[in-house]
Amino acid sequence: MPATALRQRFSHPENDRQVQSTWEKFLSGQDSGSDAVRRLIDDSWRRCHGAVDPGRDGAPPPAQGDALYDLLTDSEELVRASSSIIASARDFLFETGTVMVLTDASGVVLSVEGDNALRDGTEAIHLMPGANWSEETCGTNAIGTAIEIGQPIQIHSSEHYCSGIQRWSCSASVIRDPASGGIVGALDISGLSESYSRHSLSLAITAAGRIENRLAQREMTLRYRLLDHCLDRLQKADRDGIIVFDRSGTPIKTNERAAAVMTEWAKSHGLRDLVLRDVTLPWRNGRISPENLPKWVDHDWIEPIEIDGERLGSVLVLPDRSAVVRRTPKRETAPVGVAGTTDAFARLSGSAPAYLEALRRASLLAKSPAPVLLLGETGVGKDAFAQALHESGPQAQGPFVAVNCGGFSRELLTSELFGYAEGAFTGARRGGMKGKIEAADGGTLFLDEIGEMPLDLQPHLLRVLESGEVYRLGENTPRKVKLRLISATNRDLKSDSAEGRFRMDLFYRIAVTSLRLPALRERLTDLPGLSEHLLTQIAKRYEMAVPVVEPGLYDRFADHDWPGNIRELRNVLEGMVLESGGAALGVEHLPMDWSVMTRDGASDPEGLTPLQQAERAAIVAAIERHRGNLTSVARDLGIAKSTLYLRLDKLGLKEALERMRQ
Repeated sequence: MPATALRQRFSHPENDRQVQSTWEKFLSGQDSGSDAVRRLIDDSWRRCHGAVDPGRDGAPPPAQGDALYDLLTDSEELVRASSSIIASARDFLFETGTVMVLTDASGVVLSVEGDNALRDGTEAIHLMPGANWSEETCGTNAIGTAIEIGQPIQIHSSEHYCSGIQRWSCSASVIRDPASGGIVGALDISGLSESYSRHSLSLAITAAGRIENRLAQREMTLRYRLLDHCLDRLQKADRDGIIVFDRSGTPIKTNERAAAVMTEWAKSHGLRDLVLRDVTLPWRNGRISPENLPKWVDHDWIEPIEIDGERLGSVLVLPDRSAVVRRTPKRETAPVGVAGTTDAFARLSGSAPAYLEALRRASLLAKSPAPVLLLGETGVGKDAFAQALHESGPQAQGPFVAVNCGGFSRELLTSELFGYAEGAFTGARRGGMKGKIEAADGGTLFLDEIGEMPLDLQPHLLRVLESGEVYRLGENTPRKVKLRLISATNRDLKSDSAEGRFRMDLFYRIAVTSLRLPALRERLTDLPGLSEHLLTQIAKRYEMAVPVVEPGLYDRFADHDWPGNIRELRNVLEGMVLESGGAALGVEHLPMDWSVMTRDGASDPEGLTPLQQAERAAIVAAIERHRGNLTSVARDLGIAKSTLYLRLDKLGLKEALERMRQ
């Protein structure tokens, strides 16, 4: 990015008095301009002039109750993708005088986490869930202006259009949908003006990028599930044309007959040059909404694909015109559990002693209906173990229902788990909704990230486990359920219980038996076998030959810390496969953001403040993005190269950088 464009991103507090003077003149009609006011700020002031009251002291009162619930529901996937990142801000931004703010695409706040000492200040200006911080409502501010221009921006003190928020300094980056590229939200770091840090914008950009990555991973996961579900139909339809659409309505897979059958139908209606990209089939408000769909397509040919209540996409079945039969495709339902598996644990790949011991214990625990608590870091495969425990246990014939307790707001998690009656709240479905607890009746309920469950919901879960009864929201009559509970966490729940962050009685109820799964760095001898197993899966998904791996790659893998464990390994391998173009996988195919700071290379030095830790994380991320090119790193961070050297030394990164370069 050119230096002038880069300079436009960042505020310059040393110019604050000049900016304040220019702002006063601007409001009084003396539009003299000033070099101290960035062009992006001047443009924003002009958009706000005459439309926003410059005397505002914050956002309008926030939405509450049902209205807030509806907002969170509409942004459920964004909230879920950002939940762990936002939650980490509680500790990450402690005593920094700043908070992390997540908004939807219109600038309405969905969540706020960070330094609790700032709570009175954020509430005073309505920087809280449900409040609208769009530019047209609150004037120039990082959230609203970033969304307006579609770019990251930092806005400090007098650069805000409204006088009531000129005590604040904020940095925001937009969050984009991985499929469409459209803006789905914004991530903001805000604090009082004295907390200003140039690196806050880098932190916002990095956090927004992590959320986008999680959205992309989820989108790919849903596509894989959709394609797996449709695989038999694609292969077995010998006369009909089959087109699979993802949930955004984009065609992602066809069988060999699709183009020919589509051409036949188009010609029979006097149409020419009909191509696949002209046909879209998106979902709108929970239903298929055909757009640009040819008039000759019968809606009975469209089959929405939902698995476990989750919409994945749709299938368009184009019948062979010569048959002159319009038929409605039979709707298939995905199995909720895989029954009859004699050795479900055989699918779990690994031979390291620690992993074999975990498998041995798991196979013993599977035979009992007692609750199991799976312990281990994020990405070690707790969900796979939970599935295997279910398939090998007495509940194998019943459903396996998984819920990620960290992926929902409190309100959404309540309705997801317990369900609700018709009319329980505004927007409730007609007839009500069965919760996941009811859905797991006769089978297994898997509660992932159970340590993130809000404290006030925990007694209700405990009551279900002890009584075998569940109450839907808005109902007074209990419903009987019988299920096995498997929980998972990466937290120390015993310590959390002792410190009041998790109910002690619930802990002992869910941890009748527990099983710790080793981290990937504890089973490095499994890397070659695991990689081959994952590459086979990846090759099957992309319908390609299993790639060959060059010997030196596993040596490089063994030097890595793998903080994301198996999930990180899978993502790295998949990216390498796509980058390699079918060639043997080598070190040169490692992704651009590969963590070159290895296990012994970049541990946090002691004595850093939370803000310094945040700054250090932003610098490390930039170093990894630019593969150690400090000129590019300095340009990315918006600081001089000499300043970057000083920060590397102060933050304990010099030696790690030298090891990386070697």
